[in-house]
Amino acid sequence: MSADEESYLSLSAASKLLGVHSTTLRRWADAGTVPVYLTPGGHRRFVRADLLNLALRRGAHGPTLNHAWATQSLVQAHADVAATSPRPAWITQIDEPARAAWRSVGQQLMGVVLHYLNTPHDDAELLAEARRIGGEYAHLARHAHMPLTVALEAALFFRDALVDAALQISEELQPPMAEHARLLRRLNQIANEVQLAVASHYE
Repeated sequence: MSADEESYLSLSAASKLLGVHSTTLRRWADAGTVPVYLTPGGHRRFVRADLLNLALRRGAHGPTLNHAWATQSLVQAHADVAATSPRPAWITQIDEPARAAWRSVGQQLMGVVLHYLNTPHDDAELLAEARRIGGEYAHLARHAHMPLTVALEAALFFRDALVDAALQISEELQPPMAEHARLLRRLNQIANEVQLAVASHYE
C-alpha cells in the first residue's frame, strides 16, 4: 500500500480513529465539519490529518485525542514488529498459542494507559493495575523461558511504540506544549511501573 493510499481512511476506519460512531462522523462530513472525499464508487474517504485536526478543534485533548493516539500506537507497534529484521528475540520465543495471552495483556495495559491519560491527577489504583499487568507480562515471559533482559526488551518495545505514536500525533496536531509534556510525562509514569514490576517478578 502506498503512502497516499494509507493517508485515506474509510468511514469505518476514520470512526474508529476518532472513537465515534460512524453515523456521527457521517453527519459531521455531511455538515462540512470535516473534509470528505468520494471514490468513483461513491464511498467516503477521509484524510487522517483532517481527522486529527477535527479532534483538536473540538477540544479533544481528552478521550478522543487519546483514542486516536492509542489507535496509532497499536498500528505503530504492529508495523515495527513486521519491519524489524531479524525479528526481536522476544517475538521468536512466543509460540502462536501463547500470543493470544500476550495480546490480551497488551489490551489490558492499553486500557489502563488510556484511563490514566484521561485522569487529571495521579491515580494510585491505576498505577497499581499497571504493576499487576507488569507482573502478568513477567509470568508469561518466564513461562516462555525468557531471560529478564529479553522480557524487558519486550516492555521497552511496546513503550517505544507508545512514545513514537505520541510524537507523531503531536507533530500533526501541534497541541499546546503543556499538553504534549503532560502526555509524555504520564506515559512515562505508567510505563515505569510496568517495567519495574517485570523486573521485580524476576527477583
